[in-house]
Amino acid sequence: MKRAFPFEFIYQVLALLIAFVLVHTAYVTVIRPAAAAIEAEQRFHLTRDPGYIPERSAFVVLRDFEQEMCLVLMLWAMAIMGYKALLVWRERGLLEHDLLKAPAGARILPEDGRDYVRHLESFDKGDQQHFLPRCLSAALHRFAATRDIYDVSAMTRAMCESESERLESELSMVRYIAWAIPSIGFIGTVRGIGQALGLAHQAMDGNITGVTESLGVAFNSTFIALLLSLLLMFLVHQLQLQQERLVRDAGSYCDRELVQKMSVPS
Repeated sequence: MKRAFPFEFIYQVLALLIAFVLVHTAYVTVIRPAAAAIEAEQRFHLTRDPGYIPERSAFVVLRDFEQEMCLVLMLWAMAIMGYKALLVWRERGLLEHDLLKAPAGARILPEDGRDYVRHLESFDKGDQQHFLPRCLSAALHRFAATRDIYDVSAMTRAMCESESERLESELSMVRYIAWAIPSIGFIGTVRGIGQALGLAHQAMDGNITGVTESLGVAFNSTFIALLLSLLLMFLVHQLQLQQERLVRDAGSYCDRELVQKMSVPS
């Protein structure tokens, strides 16, 4: 477990940098030039036809800095959740294998615990760090030491609860991003309304172009932020559901493949 944290930290930092580079490149090369061209065309039509109604463009809606930051955070959160989902998928793959290799119909005695532990320790280092091998190994050590099946069963349940809490805590960064995205959207709203109030004198003279553009910044940033937040929270809940199912299935695996096969000679 000591090697997992540095790798995951480096992965998250690189994911943030890559997300920023991709989004900023798209904004500089595509979104902002297209938005500027569309707005110039709309202004031209308005000067020729006062009754002209401009159509909403996705490029114009996305052009501001708040929307760019929201998209960067969204991609970063998706990269983190993709890594978590990959770990869940690998853990779930172990549930499909007979890790203990116990003979059919055989009972597991306290004296057999160390032999099964050595078998688990023969796995690759990466597989040994997964929850299921760790839980089985700890249960076998406890059984060899206490010779108490009920104590082993209670310990496996406690380990499952601890693992569930750990997985929940590791989603704290994603939950923070899900909170930060609408907050950035509201910053854009405040900025846009502030700009609109600063141009109120122009509206009083009959020129409402600056006011409408500033209000567009306010509403567009909020719209994009709330939309991305809804999508992100849906993905978070789906990932959390998969993690909860993994822990529950791992507990059932330990009970079925280990606890129920334990026996203490009288």
